[in-house]
Amino acid sequence: MHRPISLLTAASRHAVAARAIKPVIATRGIAIDNLPTAPGDYIQYDKGRPVKRGDRSLDKDTGDNHRPVGQREKSPRRDEASGDRRSGGQRERGNRDGNRDGNRDGARPAARGGERGTRPIRVASSVNAKLSGKKPPHILSLADLSTKEIAGLLRTAMKFKHLYKQGGAPAIKRTLEHQSVALLFSKRSTRTRVASETSTALLGGHAMFLGKDDIQLGVNESLEDSAKVIGSMVDGIMARVGAHAEVEALVEHSPVPVINALSDLYHPTQILADLLTMHEMYDTTHTLQNTRLDPAGPQNAITKVVNEIDPFAVLKGKKVVWVGDTNNVLHDMLVSFPRLGMTIAVASPKGYDKVDERVWAAVQSGGAADKVILTNSPQEALKDADIVVTDTWISMGQETEKQSRLQAFDGYQVTEKLCAEAGAKPDWNFMHCLPRKAEEVDDDVFYGKRSVVFQEAENRKWTIMACFDHLIGQWKV
Repeated sequence: MHRPISLLTAASRHAVAARAIKPVIATRGIAIDNLPTAPGDYIQYDKGRPVKRGDRSLDKDTGDNHRPVGQREKSPRRDEASGDRRSGGQRERGNRDGNRDGNRDGARPAARGGERGTRPIRVASSVNAKLSGKKPPHILSLADLSTKEIAGLLRTAMKFKHLYKQGGAPAIKRTLEHQSVALLFSKRSTRTRVASETSTALLGGHAMFLGKDDIQLGVNESLEDSAKVIGSMVDGIMARVGAHAEVEALVEHSPVPVINALSDLYHPTQILADLLTMHEMYDTTHTLQNTRLDPAGPQNAITKVVNEIDPFAVLKGKKVVWVGDTNNVLHDMLVSFPRLGMTIAVASPKGYDKVDERVWAAVQSGGAADKVILTNSPQEALKDADIVVTDTWISMGQETEKQSRLQAFDGYQVTEKLCAEAGAKPDWNFMHCLPRKAEEVDDDVFYGKRSVVFQEAENRKWTIMACFDHLIGQWKV
């Protein structure tokens, strides 16, 4: 049995409901003062004078300032007595950050003559490059880059790192705003994945992680088809693959930039991080550390200082010694370090000392093959070493070879004793791309004062960020 509801009860409920939805209606820019708070055709409005509800209909979208869209704002007038600037009976106030039009979100006013409330479209340089038919830039290896291009990436990485350390995320220019980056990872990753996702976010973009369980490159769909489909929907691809041929196929068919996040032949983003770490190791000027941000233009001072830095000046003449298995990390060192004025010595046991012929051809074409030393003796390689580097002896996919590899690499563990007896320089430093296993380097070295492994790991972020900014954000290397 329904109880009858009196007219007074219904009106009261109507008023309560109206008051409850006021905050919601306010977010839509509707003149909430027109909502009835008591029954009747009239509500109190405009200094107590009754105004008929139909005069300010709730059916009209009144815009941000309680005016119907398209209605011109009254010209501001100045109150002769107080000097306050007023418009339509309302005092005009800027918001706290000094925005003159008072918009809370800091939006710029529309261009003169345009529709009120619209913003001019800003077209990213990468979009302009695509529209003009320019071929996308790619990085498969540092062998693909000139020394000038490598230096440019390192300067940008330095800039990002110091901007963030001093000014946080707001200091970073968002060159990937409204852009997406596909992270195609066929292999597990910690540093590369975290660095890629956080770099994309800091630059204002969206990272889309596609692991081996999400898609299988070249399995259910050809590499050519995958490159065309994925490339048509994103603005850049970061690919961590198995065979180097996979990333080469992506580059051949992708309409957007592709960055090699690791293949069985090369690992360019790791070596960029190593170079940044090495520069920080030996740069005694501390120019960037002593440069402070200008709040009005945080990029300006840092950019000016960074552009005057030669990242390789402090590295020329240094000897880098690799002790362990020849792999993709070493390959990118071989095609870059000698060109930058460094000597690199490689000590690997017999049977594990082969350098891929494609890599050696790139070393020779770089014109600095005389700065490469290949030996089976760690002691011979470590003499006069400035930097000692090692990596895993058992890579992903080599687990069945574990026992034979451990036996072959006996005597190759990096220790203080080994380096001292071999005649490494007293101030030698240690690097490792991680993850580390105890048989490769002992705890005293890995966690000791010589180790820069965690600084090196952090620098993966800043160098990957530089690659995203240059290639995806600007379509240049």
